[in-house]
Amino acid sequence: MIMVTGASGALGSLIAAKLAASGREVVAGTRRPTGSARRVDFDAPDSLAEAFGGVDVLVAVSAGFAEDDVVIARHRAVVEAAANAGVRQVVYTSLTGAGEHMSIAPAHRATERLLAAAPFAVTVLRNGLYAELLSQAAEQAVATGVLTLPLGGGKVAAAAREDLAEAAARVAVEADAQVDNAHRGRVYELVGSEALGGEDLASALSAEHGKEIAYAPLSLGDFRAALTAAGLPPFQVAHTVSVFANVNAGFMGGTESDLPGLLAGAPRRAIDVL
Repeated sequence: MIMVTGASGALGSLIAAKLAASGREVVAGTRRPTGSARRVDFDAPDSLAEAFGGVDVLVAVSAGFAEDDVVIARHRAVVEAAANAGVRQVVYTSLTGAGEHMSIAPAHRATERLLAAAPFAVTVLRNGLYAELLSQAAEQAVATGVLTLPLGGGKVAAAAREDLAEAAARVAVEADAQVDNAHRGRVYELVGSEALGGEDLASALSAEHGKEIAYAPLSLGDFRAALTAAGLPPFQVAHTVSVFANVNAGFMGGTESDLPGLLAGAPRRAIDVL
């Protein structure tokens, strides 16, 4: 049996849907379960052993934005509960190696270290930035004629969330069926096949919508101020600014990726997603 944690979230729900279509036995894990889903609350570690009962392959979707100590504690509870429940293999959605300088990187790398010391098999999916991360700015650009993003002159090899979900589902299915042990112990780098900057995005949106759209870089300082004014908690402001700071610094444009080898077809282009 395969379980997906965070199954009500954007990535987890896609993974769960693809697994449900695979014919394997799948159960969704979420903090507020309905139907056949199980309650999986990383902040209630005592509940996890029961939740993971009978699970052979656990797709552990990372616990999202929070302070590092909270995220690491959540993930440590998952690792310990999976070991106690006899889970055979854990597939963890981590952060691309290109993101080593991001403020969210330490929690992911600490989790990878916990998994490496665990008694079960592990596959790490180091996901790149989602193409959907830029969708709101793209919609506003079509409406206003100006694409405002804190990318500076940097580029990002963003991946479609749909593709990342497909890759995770394939690894989980093959691990569950035990038809392909090649995923055991593997760390996959999953980024987009094309690096795009603000000018590239503005040009593509202009062509798609038949109107002139200009790129207006937003400074990181102004971006931070806008996030703060919107009422985001301080850790989320810091993490979000850090993501775009890494794009500005030129760290996120690499396109070397294991993603094509885990998909049935070619990866979706980020610009098509937008």
